[in-house]
Amino acid sequence: MQENLEGLKIPNHIAIILDGNGRWAKKKGMPRTYGHMQGAKNVEPICRAADRMGIRYITMYAFSTENWKRSETEVNTLMDLLHQYMKKLLKSAVKENMRVRFIGDRTALSPDLQESMAYLEETTKVCTGITFSIALNYGSRDEIRRAVTKIGEEIKAGTLDPSEVTEETISQHLDTAGIPDPDLLIRTSYELRLSNFLMWQLSYSEFYFTEVPWPEFTEEELYKAVEAYSRRDRRYGGVKEE
Repeated sequence: MQENLEGLKIPNHIAIILDGNGRWAKKKGMPRTYGHMQGAKNVEPICRAADRMGIRYITMYAFSTENWKRSETEVNTLMDLLHQYMKKLLKSAVKENMRVRFIGDRTALSPDLQESMAYLEETTKVCTGITFSIALNYGSRDEIRRAVTKIGEEIKAGTLDPSEVTEETISQHLDTAGIPDPDLLIRTSYELRLSNFLMWQLSYSEFYFTEVPWPEFTEEELYKAVEAYSRRDRRYGGVKEE
C-alpha cells in the first residue's frame, strides 16, 4: 500500500463516524451487540494504517450524547466494551507510540471508566506518534455549550474582555483544543449526515461517505478515502486562480 501513496496529498487529521455496526450484524443474523464487538476490533488496525500513511491525527466517534437513548442492553454492552477496550488500548498505545485523548462530557460516565480514561491520557502524553482522539459521550452542540459557559465564566470573573472573544478563543475552549481541525471526515455505512459530530471543527473539512459498514472498513478502504481527498481542491471559501 505504501508505494501507492506517492503523489497523494495526505490529510493531517481525519475524523471518522463509525457507523453500521448494528445493521451489519443484523444482516448476518446476529444481535446488534455482536456488531459493536466486531467494530471495536477494527479500531486499532485502522489507527495503525493511518499512522503508516503519515496521518498525524485521527478522531473516532465512539459514543454520542444521543446514544443513551438506545436500549439498556445495547448501552450496557457498549459500556462494557469500552471498559475492556481501555485495558487493551493502554498496552498497544504505549507499544506503538500512540497518544490517546478523549473528547466529550465525562461526568455522565462511571468513575472507574473516567479513571481509566485519565490514566490512558497521562500515560501516553509522551508518545510522539499518531494522536488518537476518542469521542465518548460527545455531542457537538453540548461541546459548544460547555465552551460558551467557560467563556462566560471568564468574562464574569473579569479575566476575559467580551470584545476580545474571537473564533480562536472559542476553539481554545472546545474539547479539541490543541488539535488541528480535521482535513477529512469519513462516514461509513453511507448515512449522509454529521450526527452532531465536530460541527465547529468540520466547517471546511472534506467529506467522504462510503457504503462499507465500519466492521468491514479496511486499510484499502481508508486508502480510497485518502485518494478521493487528494483529488479535492480545497479553497476555504476562496476562488481558484485560473
